[in-house]
Amino acid sequence: MVGNPEFVTGNGQDISPEIQALQTPEGELHLRFHLPSQEEFALPAVAIREVMQQTPDRITPIPNASPLLLGTLNLRGQVIWVADLGQFLGNPTPLRTDRPEIPVIAVEEQETILGLAIDQLGDMEWLNGEQLQPPTNVADHIAPYVQGEWVFNEDRKQILRLLDHVAILRSARWAA
Repeated sequence: MVGNPEFVTGNGQDISPEIQALQTPEGELHLRFHLPSQEEFALPAVAIREVMQQTPDRITPIPNASPLLLGTLNLRGQVIWVADLGQFLGNPTPLRTDRPEIPVIAVEEQETILGLAIDQLGDMEWLNGEQLQPPTNVADHIAPYVQGEWVFNEDRKQILRLLDHVAILRSARWAA
């Protein structure tokens, strides 16, 4: 197929603008997701070790652990903690765990891995860091974990907040 002369497009001038835009993304790749409150957040793809759908019975509750932690799970032979990201960020709506699968984003920094349980996975998207704005209307208790925000629709104020995975991993709130 590759050897077929019709497959080779030449100098690329006959490629549609939509395809060229796909070939030359701007910005950095991020994963978008929602919390139970329907707030939308993003994490940089380089911070994510793995994204998985876990059945609730694969997350083992640990007695006397922080209420922010759902328990632990086995990620290819390594035991990692799984946290309710919404509860960690002070979201009043708890994560529903009575469903077939829970989306978990495993973030990593150096040797530390933490699973962040969320309500709903979104898309992977190239986002331009130059368009990132300082966070507005962010509660004081989550401000240390929000690096900035993108405003996509001025009329509807569709806001996507970028989380700082390192600040989340190193938070003193896990000891509470």
